[in-house]
Amino acid sequence: MFGRILRIGVIVLLLLIITAIAWADYTVGHTTQKQLYWDVNAIPKNKVGLLLGTAKYQDKARRKTNPYYQNRIDATVALYMAGKIDYIIVSGDSTAFYNEPALMKEDLVAHGIPAEHIYMDVAGFRTLDSILRCRDIFGLDKFTIISQPFHNERALYICNHKQITAIAFNAGNGNSFWDQIFREKMARVRMMYDLLFNTQAKYYGERIQIL
Repeated sequence: MFGRILRIGVIVLLLLIITAIAWADYTVGHTTQKQLYWDVNAIPKNKVGLLLGTAKYQDKARRKTNPYYQNRIDATVALYMAGKIDYIIVSGDSTAFYNEPALMKEDLVAHGIPAEHIYMDVAGFRTLDSILRCRDIFGLDKFTIISQPFHNERALYICNHKQITAIAFNAGNGNSFWDQIFREKMARVRMMYDLLFNTQAKYYGERIQIL
């Protein structure tokens, strides 16, 4: 008897998990489509673009560049050169040995973007942190997000929940089926939890004024 109840309990739990994943995935994708842009000529202009960070190297030993990273850099350069953004916040993870924003800034400057038009957010440990710090540290309630489509959808959903006016430019995808399908679906469920319980960024700090 106990074994049967346990099996039923496990089945119900799995169904609840699957339902939560499917609901979060559909809701995020469905509610943000009108805010996504692929065409640099079609996207409206915003003063600031928020470039969300990711690891530069897919294989550090071979120094093989991560296509997600490179495509985000290329997309940001395209927006800036087209006059669709004037300033860029590069937001990502950083430690004493690794600094995503510094690497992104270095590559953007190498592509001709003036260093004084790039601001670093070294405490963008998660997408939620990057969005909240863009609002609360840099004082922005309107900006353009730059990342891959699946990531942009989640970032936009956070913005919409936080009453931030945002649009997003889709960079080209990478080559990881895991990131686009499995990892992202789990991230969307966690995001819903964070929004429900009003999770805050890990670090805040002094305000930074963008000229």
